[in-house]
Amino acid sequence: MSRFESYRDKFSCLKMRREDGILEMRLHTEDGPLRWGLVPHGELPDAFAEVGRDRENRVVILTGTGEEFSGVRATAGTRSLAQGITANAYDRVHWEGRALLMNLLNIECPVIAAINGPAWRHCEIPLLSDIVLASDMAQFQDSAHFMSGMLPGDGMHIVMPLLMGMNRGRYFLLTGQTLSAEEAKALGLVNEVLPQDQVLARAWEHARLLATKPTLLLRYTRLMFTEHLRKRMQDLLGYGLAMEGLALMEQPAE
Repeated sequence: MSRFESYRDKFSCLKMRREDGILEMRLHTEDGPLRWGLVPHGELPDAFAEVGRDRENRVVILTGTGEEFSGVRATAGTRSLAQGITANAYDRVHWEGRALLMNLLNIECPVIAAINGPAWRHCEIPLLSDIVLASDMAQFQDSAHFMSGMLPGDGMHIVMPLLMGMNRGRYFLLTGQTLSAEEAKALGLVNEVLPQDQVLARAWEHARLLATKPTLLLRYTRLMFTEHLRKRMQDLLGYGLAMEGLALMEQPAE
């Protein structure tokens, strides 16, 4: 088991606080909006594992900082991984990519997303939550993969078709489509759309209500909700990440 005091300040991309068993995880880069890259890619798998091992966590809130949830919009010139990456170098990405989503789904308490602004990078992370709240300023796009010359194999290929439907999900990934908060709600990706300054407070309102429930009711409901998702990840996540790496090796390094 983990203890909150041992991991609270351990990760540079997260600020954490806990009240009455409700753990708020706020993504950030130097206390501003999260800038996706190898640091959060490496830290979040361990952070989710620590949170999942701490049985004192009864509800988790996942949110961002400032005007964006995760960014900036990626282009072929700003992505973290380059063409021509070696198998040994990509092995770290493959391991972290599998652990990131599996460790998130292994958290045995309800998870609430409070999406404060645009999620240009890895929007599948908050969208995997049990309750998804979005600011009216939020937008959703997979800018980091197909549109930037990378195969969307690190979970986007599972989550988006599952949540949106197969044809909508493939269109979203292949075209770089941007969804507004209201469009995401209409498609069933988001449960509530609120003014930006009310999203986090609403998440805490839901969390406090959930936290009044018995412990095993919370844990086992979460386990039941995530079982299908974990099976899908187990079947397809490692394969997708392998395809992503092979596609990167297609051309020599620039």
